Amino acid sequence: MRIAVTYDNGNVFQHFGHTEEFKVYEVQDNKVVNTEIVSSNELGHSALAYLLEENKINVLICGGIGGCAIGALREYGIELFAGIQGSTDKAVEDYINGNLVQVSEANCSHHHEHHHGAEGHSCGHCH
Repeated sequence: MRIAVTYDNGNVFQHFGHTEEFKVYEVQDNKVVNTEIVSSNELGHSALAYLLEENKINVLICGGIGGCAIGALREYGIELFAGIQGSTDKAVEDYINGNLVQVSEANCSHHHEHHHGAEGHSCGHCH
């Protein structure tokens, strides 16, 4: 199993569509056997789902995430745990142990009026 976590200096990055790196954990027999940092190559939103699929990711752990990205992840069969904060290592440990609690309001929902169209950013709308 391969688990990707939006990554920023050891912690879960809080905006999926703007993450610069993912920390990828390879898990076998409920143990992490390898980790690597994967660059997002400055891709955004739904294109990141394709990047994860190309890296054979089974599970994504992240902070906030928009509806289009959620839909793209579902299309690729990637299980999503959103609304997660804190250490990436602890989040993966909690997932492996069945203790990772998902926040129900994890969608990126910040002030669409002033963000929509600003530098091409729009969390709630597909591009």
